[in-house]
Amino acid sequence: MPLMSHGETTLHIARDVLATEAAALTALADSLGGKFLAAIDTLLAVTGRVVVTGMGKSGHVARKIAATMASTGTPALFVHPAEAAHGDLGMIVPGDTVIALSNSGEAQELAAIVGHAKRIGLPLIGITSVAESTLGQAADIPLLLPPAPEAGPIGLAPTTSTTMQMALGDAIAVALLDRRGFSAKDFRDFHPGGKLGARLKRVRELMHQDEELPLVLPGTTMDRALITMTAKRFGLLGVVDEARRLLGVVTDGDLRRAMSPTLLSRPVDEIMNRSPKSIAPEALAEDALHQMNAPARPVTALFVVDDGNMVRGILHIHDLLRAGFV
Repeated sequence: MPLMSHGETTLHIARDVLATEAAALTALADSLGGKFLAAIDTLLAVTGRVVVTGMGKSGHVARKIAATMASTGTPALFVHPAEAAHGDLGMIVPGDTVIALSNSGEAQELAAIVGHAKRIGLPLIGITSVAESTLGQAADIPLLLPPAPEAGPIGLAPTTSTTMQMALGDAIAVALLDRRGFSAKDFRDFHPGGKLGARLKRVRELMHQDEELPLVLPGTTMDRALITMTAKRFGLLGVVDEARRLLGVVTDGDLRRAMSPTLLSRPVDEIMNRSPKSIAPEALAEDALHQMNAPARPVTALFVVDDGNMVRGILHIHDLLRAGFV
């Protein structure tokens, strides 16, 4: 059998790591049951905050779990177990619930937090691989990770175990999100900055309104319509009735297709597209970008209309750029 090259060996190891961790996650998913449901019910009943703790690699995972919970509607914070023994126990108060992570269940640094939780009567959820461990026995609700080898040739570095901890934390956070009825709007309220915040903005927050709108009535001749279209600088003209209901649009492409010596004297409703794209004010900016980029008929601007097809605004792709969306 031919020897593998260094590159082939590296790819084999990497694929084996991913396969090992994927198998562990499948086993974890299959293991969820009554204890997981009890943990969700307990966390839903929290009147204070969810305190997540762990030491070493489990501590890094615990920080991420606390951050994910906090961003999805469950007030949570990370407390370092070593710092807890030197004054930070004061951060954990009646009404809180504690989630403690330790793969072995024997991290000595957790003792102060576990003891404090017991003294003041806080529910303790333990995430560990060993039911008979100190943490497994102390937890009111032990969530056990299924037996699985750590990934890699030596099988010692925390890999599979921390992946399962992270995934279980995500499962808890998303289950709580669903039970709380946490919406995209709620999520946006917790993520106002950056590209994510921009994606979750509503069209009405970005659109142009009132005097900025390039609108004309049907029957307007193209010479006058073009003056309005050019002045507003959206590359788009809306044709509306007296109630400002959208009847059609004229784009630069429509003008090129209709080009003739008589163009300027023709009424705008002979040129307009009677089936224009539009979007609702409450739609997400992400939906607007999806419509603009549709392969069949991409556009650079959309009229914003309400349920009665009345024009409320206009949104240009430059508005999405300014918002940091793309």
